[in-house]
Amino acid sequence: MILAHVSQFVPHTASMAAFFQDQQQVGFSVVDMWHNMGWLPKGVVFLLLIMSVWSLAVMIDRALYFSAARKQSREFAPKVAGALKEGRLDEAIKVADRSKKSHLAEVVTAGLQEFRNYGSGGTVSEDQVEASQRALERSEAIVHAKLKRGLGGLATIGSTAPFIGLFGTVIGILDAFQAIATQKTSGIGAVAGGISEALVTTAFGLFVAIPAVMAFNYFTNRVEAFDVEMDNSSSELVDYFLKQGARR
Repeated sequence: MILAHVSQFVPHTASMAAFFQDQQQVGFSVVDMWHNMGWLPKGVVFLLLIMSVWSLAVMIDRALYFSAARKQSREFAPKVAGALKEGRLDEAIKVADRSKKSHLAEVVTAGLQEFRNYGSGGTVSEDQVEASQRALERSEAIVHAKLKRGLGGLATIGSTAPFIGLFGTVIGILDAFQAIATQKTSGIGAVAGGISEALVTTAFGLFVAIPAVMAFNYFTNRVEAFDVEMDNSSSELVDYFLKQGARR
């Protein structure tokens, strides 16, 4: 009786030993997983790599652009305010022209130039103020588009990268089942390629998507703050034009 149980246990022990022996032969380093992947999951990883590089380039570009806009605007605002307070319109335009990367300077310059070029008379008409206001609105729209440049790509990458990684995961699982059916073995070596594909593509998809979403939300908040600053500057400039008309 005991010998019968032992004889039944021996095959199971042998199969388990073969399973763990096969498991020891399979590596899950980055290089090993890459070699175990098929051409389609490798294409998914390559696509995610391109998306990652693109999002990183957008992040660096927006960070530098926003930093320069903030710095130049802080220097520009008190200078142009002082020039306008003293009635030196040409000096205010020159100050704005020197701040090429300032979002405030670009908007204010458009309004000041329209106000100066509209008429040469001494009186400030209602049409002149309205024309300057329209110039401010057009310039705000242009600057807003410049500030948002590249952010749509970040949003697209952040929303699609997990699904692209999930697509690679599905392909990896299918390859794992196909390997089991082909080799007719349940050892880890039979499904190592599929498992590596699923792990790499899923992790890489999340690695690309999470920073892109975080950067998109951060830069979108910065753009909204810049929009508020431009609206306030435009309103203050229109008030200045109206006051100039009331004095003349």
